[in-house]
Amino acid sequence: MSYQNNPSKARILKWITGGMEAALGIPILGGTIIVSLFWTPLVVTLVLHIVAVVLSKEEHRPITGNVLGIVTSCIGWIPIVGMIMHIITAIFILVEAGSNKILDSNP
Repeated sequence: MSYQNNPSKARILKWITGGMEAALGIPILGGTIIVSLFWTPLVVTLVLHIVAVVLSKEEHRPITGNVLGIVTSCIGWIPIVGMIMHIITAIFILVEAGSNKILDSNP
C-alpha cells in the first residue's frame, strides 16, 4: 500500500457520491428528495457508484464504500433501512475520499 496526494477522478467522484449519500441520509429531507423525484436519485447514485468503482479500480483505490453504495441504491427505497444505509455508506465513502491510500497493483 502506498500513498499518493493528487486530485484523481476517482477521488473527486468519491467526494461527490459521499456528499450525495450524506444528503440522502438526512431524516425527512432525504426521504422527501427521493419520493418527490420518484426515486430517480437512487438510480443516479447507482450509476455514479458504478462509475466510481470502475475509476477506483483503474487507479488502484479502495472500492468498498462505492460497492456499499450500489447496495444502498438498490435498497434505499425502504424508509428507515434506506436512511441508515445512506448514512453508513456516506461515512465509508467520505473516509475513502479523504484518504490518499493507493492499493498495491501487484497481487
